Amino acid sequence: MSDNDRLANDARGNGRRLGKSPILGQGHGLSDEEGEMIQQMIREEQHSARALHIPAQDLSSEATTQMSAETAQVIEDSRLGRILYMFNRDYLYGQGRFDEYQGGLILKWGDGYSRMHIWASVEDGNLVFETSHFKKCDKPYCTGTHHILNRELYTNLDVVNQELADLFRRPVQERSED
Repeated sequence: MSDNDRLANDARGNGRRLGKSPILGQGHGLSDEEGEMIQQMIREEQHSARALHIPAQDLSSEATTQMSAETAQVIEDSRLGRILYMFNRDYLYGQGRFDEYQGGLILKWGDGYSRMHIWASVEDGNLVFETSHFKKCDKPYCTGTHHILNRELYTNLDVVNQELADLFRRPVQERSED
C-alpha cells in the first residue's frame, strides 16, 4: 500500500476512531491523471479563466514562493502538504489554489462570497492552524483563534487528520478585505 493510500485510509477512518463523525463523503480514490482530467473538464464547462495559482498582485507583501527551511521541515514532518494535495484532488477536483509563504502554506478554494481557506503556519517550531471559531474550544492546544500543535502532536497522523477534518468541515471564510 502506498503512502498516499495509507494516508487516505487513515483520513477516512480517523473520525470514527476518535469518536467524531467522519467527513461527509468519501475520497474518490482518483489517480493524479484522473484528477487532472476532471479538473480540465470542470474548467472547460465553467468557461473559467481563473488561474489555479494566486496572482502576484493578490499576494500580501510577506508572501514568497518558497517556505523557509524550518517551515518546510515541519510541513513535511506533519505530512500536511500531501494530505492537502489529496483533499484538493479528491474533494475539490483540483480547483483549490495553493501558495507558500516563508512561514506557512495556504489552500484557498471557492470564489467571491464563498472563498474558503486552510492556513497553516509554523511559529517557534509549532504547527499553527487558523480556526473558524473565536472562542476557546475543548482542545488543550486551542488559543481561541488558532490550534497550536507541538512536534509530538503534528507528527501524530491521527491528530493532523482530525485537525484537517475539522477544518474541512468548518473552513475559515475569508473576510471581504482578504
